[in-house]
Amino acid sequence: MAAMSKKSLLFALVGSLTIGLLLHLLDFYKVIYLPKEALTGLRLVVCVLLTVYSVQRKKLSVWIFVSMFIGVELGYDLPEFAGHLRVISQVFLKLVKCVIAPLLFATLAIGIAGHSNLKQVGRIAWKSLLYFEVVTTLALFIGLIAVNLTKPGENIGSIPLVNHEKIEVKEQTFDEIILHIFPENIAKSISEGQILQIVIFSILFGIGLSMIKEEQKKTMLHFLESVAETMFKFTNVVMYLAPFAVGASVAYTISQLGIGILVNMLNLLGTLYLSLIAFMLLILLPIAILCKVPVKRFIKLVSEPASLAFATSSSEAALPRAMEAMEELGVSRKVIAFVMPMGYSFNLDGTTLYLSLASVFVAQAAGIHLSLEKQLLMVFTLMLTSKGVAGVPRASLVILLGTAASLGLPVEPIFIILGIDGLMDMGRSAVNVTGNCLATVVISKWEGEFAPPKQEQPANIEVN
Repeated sequence: MAAMSKKSLLFALVGSLTIGLLLHLLDFYKVIYLPKEALTGLRLVVCVLLTVYSVQRKKLSVWIFVSMFIGVELGYDLPEFAGHLRVISQVFLKLVKCVIAPLLFATLAIGIAGHSNLKQVGRIAWKSLLYFEVVTTLALFIGLIAVNLTKPGENIGSIPLVNHEKIEVKEQTFDEIILHIFPENIAKSISEGQILQIVIFSILFGIGLSMIKEEQKKTMLHFLESVAETMFKFTNVVMYLAPFAVGASVAYTISQLGIGILVNMLNLLGTLYLSLIAFMLLILLPIAILCKVPVKRFIKLVSEPASLAFATSSSEAALPRAMEAMEELGVSRKVIAFVMPMGYSFNLDGTTLYLSLASVFVAQAAGIHLSLEKQLLMVFTLMLTSKGVAGVPRASLVILLGTAASLGLPVEPIFIILGIDGLMDMGRSAVNVTGNCLATVVISKWEGEFAPPKQEQPANIEVN
C-alpha cells in the first residue's frame, strides 16, 4: 500500500509538473491567457507535492533539488520575503568553511604516510603518482577549455556580495606568488583560509610521518584517521542544512536577479556532462587502447560500480565492487590493493574537471576576468587541493570554497552551483570510479601483473 502510494504520488508529481510547464509556456508565448493567480496556485500545488515526495524519499539529494524548486517559487512570488533569507545560506557557508583545514590536513597526511610508502611499493608508487598527475591535469585543462568556450556564468547580472572588497584581486609578482604558496605559520594559514599553504604543510607533514618508526607512525595515523572520520561526519551533519541553505540562496538570488538565472544553471550542467564525456572519449579511451586494455570487457565490468557511484553520488560506495571487477578482469590483487585506494585520494578525474570548470564559473558569475596566468595558478592549486578528499558526497564543495578564497573570488555564486550540485555529483562520481579502474589496469600492465582470463585473450589481441 505504501509502495502504491509512492507510485501514485510520483505520477501526480510528474503530471502536475508537465501540465504546469506546458501552461506556463503557452501563457508566456501568448497562445492562451491564464490569470496570474491560477499559475501561482498551480506552482504551489507542485511545491506541496514535491515536499511530500521528498519526505517519503528521505534522501539529501532529493531534498536539495526540492528546496531549489521551492526557492525559485519564493524568489519569484515573494521577492521581499526572499530578500531576508540570505543569512541562512551564510550560516551554512561558515560551517562548511571551518571543515576545510582539518579535513585537508588529515586526509592528505594519511594519503601520503599511509599509502605512499615508496620503500615498500617501489616502482608502483612513482608510476601511479605520475599517471595520476598527468591524467588529472588533463582533466583540469578540459574543464578550463569547456567553461571558457560555453561561458555559463556570463550575463547572470550583478550578484550582491557580503563584502565588496573581496572581488578586488591584487596583482602579485612572481616572487610573491611563490612565497605565498609556502606557510610561515600554520595557525595563521588556517585562520586566513590559505588553502594552498595548508596543503603544502600537510604534504610535508605526511612525508615526515612516513619516515618515522612504525610504532610512532601508527599512533599518529590512528589519530589522523579519527580526525578525518570525525570531519567527514561533521560534514555529513552540516550537509543536512544544505536544503535550507540552497532554498534560501536560490530564493534570494531569484529575488535579486530574476528568473533568467536558471538558464545559466542548465548551461553549467550541460557543460559539465559534455566535458566529462569528452574526457572519457579523448583521454581515457585512447589510454585504454594505447595500453592494450580489453576495452569491451572493461566497459562491461566497470559499468556496475560506475552506475552505483552515479546513483549514490559517492565514488567510495562503489569501491568494493570496483576492486572485485578489476580482479575479475585480470588485475593483480596486490596492485588493486595499492593503486585503487591511492587513486581515491590522488586520481579523482571527474572531481578535478568539475573544480576547474566551477571555479571559472564563479569568476564569470561575479563579473571577474581571470587572466591566463590566474587560470594556470588555479590549475596548480587544484592539482594539489583536489587530492585532499575522496568518496564523500559533495565533499568537492569544501575544495571549491577553499579555491575561491585562495584566488580572491566571492563565494556567493557557489550557491548557484550548489542548487544543481547533486546532479553534477552523480556524473563526476561515475567518472572518478571509471578513471580509477582504468588506472589499476594500466599500472598492472606496466608491472606485468595483468593476467586476463583465457577466454578474454583473443579479445585483447583484437583490440591491439
